[in-house]
Amino acid sequence: MAPSSYTRLVLAERPTGLITESTFRKEVVPYDLKADNKQVIVQVDYVSLDPGSRIWLDEATTYVEPVQIGETMRLFAIGTVVEAGEGSGFRAGDLVSGLLGWTEYVVIDGGSVAKVKVPEGATFVDFLGPLGHTGLTAYFGLLEVGKLQPGEKLLVSAATGSIVCQIAKSRGAKVYAIAGTPEKCAWLENDLGVDKALNYKSPTFQEDFINSVDRFDVFFDNVGGEILDFALTRLNVNARVVLCGALSEYNARRSMGLTNYIKLLEQRAKIEGFIVSDYTEQFPEVLEYLSRLLLSGSLKRNYHIVEGLEQAPKAFNLLFSGHNTGKLLAKVLRRKNNNLRLLAFLISQPMCLGSFMAHYFEC
Repeated sequence: MAPSSYTRLVLAERPTGLITESTFRKEVVPYDLKADNKQVIVQVDYVSLDPGSRIWLDEATTYVEPVQIGETMRLFAIGTVVEAGEGSGFRAGDLVSGLLGWTEYVVIDGGSVAKVKVPEGATFVDFLGPLGHTGLTAYFGLLEVGKLQPGEKLLVSAATGSIVCQIAKSRGAKVYAIAGTPEKCAWLENDLGVDKALNYKSPTFQEDFINSVDRFDVFFDNVGGEILDFALTRLNVNARVVLCGALSEYNARRSMGLTNYIKLLEQRAKIEGFIVSDYTEQFPEVLEYLSRLLLSGSLKRNYHIVEGLEQAPKAFNLLFSGHNTGKLLAKVLRRKNNNLRLLAFLISQPMCLGSFMAHYFEC
């Protein structure tokens, strides 16, 4: 049977800096969801917490429409279909990913979600990590925009950085990373094989950078601000700067701007931003490539999972303090009877039950 109600988190007010307790409102609403012919109802299992989505909370339209006041927070998530319209292309028990949002259940068009088939060596959660938008962003930013070549020096900062580092190492590049704690620097060097990791909070950061990196060919930047401005002084000729994000800017009232941009001219360098959705047609082949890296063990991942949808807003600020210890997710916890409707169907469909059980108890 279906649950009597479900929980969702909606935008209550637009933040002027970091998210506060009043930014989102928890709503417990009656379960009256219905799927038409081409829709599905999805039970959300894990939601992603991504720094770039902070700009979706501002009033201005960017590359997508902002989240509206009273609207469920829009973010990538993975879940399980519990009801499917005949024309949706799905059936109950299918695993899916998409912009499901911060909610326990959602009705969504079948064309707005992707069916997930977990490959050997991977888990369902990886579709919010290396096999999801995070991994795809790393790949296209590094190879399509940055055009990294074997033997070049790559500099990486934050966010999608750990996957970028590993893809670059597999392509024969020398990799230098920037992190905010000694523990993260040690993990990057010892576990991921980064040539050198630098702590940007160190008082000798710029000196350490010059002594170890000197100059670089590609900078995959997720931070912006002072680090980007300093990095522009260390460009090689024909260097490429890939703008993936701006962690230091998302909560600021005003952008600090760049003072060293003239170095782009002097070094005949390029700086370019991108959005991963521009490469949708190439997703299938790239996901196969990333799956092979996972299976071979040459692509490692690390997750920081908070328990409960209600913890998502508070945990979101960890992205800006640097206190998350891996890809940040929230696991959606439900009352026990909420799964009865799905399980009743699955018990009557043994083939669906097998695939469901394989992913549901993996984490």
